[in-house]
Amino acid sequence: MPRPNDFMGLSEAEYDRAVAILGRAPNHTELGIVSVMWSEHCSYKSSKKWLKTLPTTAPWVICGPGENAGVIDIGDGLAAVFKIESHNHPSFIEPYQGAATGVGGILRDVFTMGARPVANLNALRFGAPDHPKTRHLVSGVVAGIGGYGNCVGVPTVGGECNFHASYNGNCLVNAMTVGLARADRIFYSKAAGPGNPVVYLGAKTGRDGIHGATMASAEFDENSEEKRPTVQVGDPFTEKLLIEACLELMATDAIVAIQDMGAAGLTSSSVEMAGKGGLGVELDLDRVPTRETGMTAYEIMLSESQERMLMILRPDRWHVAQRIFTKYELDCVVIGELTTTGRLVLKMNGAVAAELPIEPIATQAPQYDRPWTKTTVRSVVAASAVPAHAAGAALKRLMACPDLASKRWIWEQYDYLVRGHTVQRPGGDAAIVRIPGTRKALAVVTDCTPRYCAADPETGGAQAVAESWRNLTAVGARPLAVTDNMNFGNPERPEIMGQFVGCIAGMRAACLALDYPVVSGNVSLYNETQGQAILPTPVIGGVGLIVDIAKTVDLAFKRAGETIVLIGETRGWLGSSLYLRELCDREDGAPPPVDLAAERRNGDCIRGLIRDGLVSACHDLSDGGLLVTLAEMALAGNLGLTVTAVEPAMPLHAFLFGEDQARYAVTTASPEAVVKAAEAAGVAALILGQTTPEAALTLPGEPLISLSELRDAHEGWLPSFMAAP
Repeated sequence: MPRPNDFMGLSEAEYDRAVAILGRAPNHTELGIVSVMWSEHCSYKSSKKWLKTLPTTAPWVICGPGENAGVIDIGDGLAAVFKIESHNHPSFIEPYQGAATGVGGILRDVFTMGARPVANLNALRFGAPDHPKTRHLVSGVVAGIGGYGNCVGVPTVGGECNFHASYNGNCLVNAMTVGLARADRIFYSKAAGPGNPVVYLGAKTGRDGIHGATMASAEFDENSEEKRPTVQVGDPFTEKLLIEACLELMATDAIVAIQDMGAAGLTSSSVEMAGKGGLGVELDLDRVPTRETGMTAYEIMLSESQERMLMILRPDRWHVAQRIFTKYELDCVVIGELTTTGRLVLKMNGAVAAELPIEPIATQAPQYDRPWTKTTVRSVVAASAVPAHAAGAALKRLMACPDLASKRWIWEQYDYLVRGHTVQRPGGDAAIVRIPGTRKALAVVTDCTPRYCAADPETGGAQAVAESWRNLTAVGARPLAVTDNMNFGNPERPEIMGQFVGCIAGMRAACLALDYPVVSGNVSLYNETQGQAILPTPVIGGVGLIVDIAKTVDLAFKRAGETIVLIGETRGWLGSSLYLRELCDREDGAPPPVDLAAERRNGDCIRGLIRDGLVSACHDLSDGGLLVTLAEMALAGNLGLTVTAVEPAMPLHAFLFGEDQARYAVTTASPEAVVKAAEAAGVAALILGQTTPEAALTLPGEPLISLSELRDAHEGWLPSFMAAP
């Protein structure tokens, strides 16, 4: 039996498996279909075993992993629908379109479920600032996110951005969307009803993005720039029309099933829909709207052109869809029908272009239990072994370092107020978006600390979950559920697979301890270039519920003379800290331990304090430790502070810059009540000092730290970096 020269990303063993299933060698189109359906990006063949260990259920979970997005019940007949996905490889090759179409794709995942998108977030990782490509990538990615999100009219309300040399050859662009829907009007992708029409909706199909899923399932080499044709091209104005048309059609009874054409385009949408329903599907590719002449069956099926949907409609309601989509000037074409054969049959130019059995192609992709080695956990770094730097100078260095410097330059390019429901904008612990017509709101955030995950994957995975839980708690929200984006290197290397396994174990433990299930997500592997992998980066997107919008706080000091209280225990942990990296040029040491019982206890206490109106500001402690947290609160409120109490049992630099977990800083006019509530909850509470009208930070035995100098350092780094020639 003749074998092809190009297996299109399949291994020879996988190709042989496909031949055995078909009983013959596949033709060019059939091989393309199998290759994308069995790609890492679509089949999760290296990760599925471990993803199944994550907790995915809770009384408030309506739909967990397996659909386009996760769905949770938020009361009053409403549901929150959300997911995060990567567009890493396309964004490195073509940053504007790669990032823009990442936003467009995640929007479709959410409104496909019947939800109106209400918030976008992102999690960005770039290479070292001195790398020649970093500034170009930052500029293009930020412009792409803003260009698409702003035009489509969905606010970009939050996110994060870090820099590290491990991302020099693979930037990370993770996009998250949150939407609102009626809990009894959620739409799914399971096809039903033999004879029902298969309807193509939205934009026309072009040659952009062909084999994008396969490209996203392989590491880069020196020829990565040649993959530019695999990057999709987006049109946010068409997406806006598609959102409105789909939501209008969803208000009728016309839809049986719906799926967006994302990775692998028409192939994955048709195969997955029919496969879930145990049916076959026959498509006439001559009917598919195309924007380029002479497209082949292979190109039509594997194109990842944007702003397209596939629906199964009730035959008697076809005219309803046609009327709505014609009004929005979008294509609405019957391109086939469901059958009972269990086969995908593609016809073109009067002949059969491809015929494949759906069930094995959709569900029998190879699943690998890849060898893995446990990451050797780094040794603990004693605080006494870390040089002490003057607090003021150390703080200025940290506040101006790439990871901690203000990202205002980024988020001011995003429309974070469009639709008028943004209550807390970017720059705080979590963004807050009002739920129209209620007193409720959603709090949303993305989080991950990759340097912790590299030092100890299990601890790092748990910390990423716990920090997102803390950030939601810090604004007064009850954390409800998680969506995750697992960004790792080549899983065929046992040390990389070990990082993945460790992070999953930590995430599982944290989600169970915090009643914080995973309802959706994405895996992005092979993020490495010429054998150099990124830091393990399991980004956590968290969603929480605020029952009364009046009972929220932010991080800004509100008035002088209030008492500052530190909630949680401090041990001065400097291993894997930013202090160690930025002040001592060291990236070593075990990361801070994560005590999940303390996280739960301390967070529950904080939400009670916010609910009872006892605190005026709250900020969780994370990167940079206590003094960075206090400086961020002072800058946000334009007020100073005086610290009058420190922990005498540890060096001052460890107390000020240690990154111990499960901690919050709060301000209050009722310190006795706060301390009493903390004691009743079994939570450590230390009165640190007071807010002051003077624009300075005052520490025991240290020179004054000017707030204006601190602001210049904090706000100045990113604009200066981006303005450099």
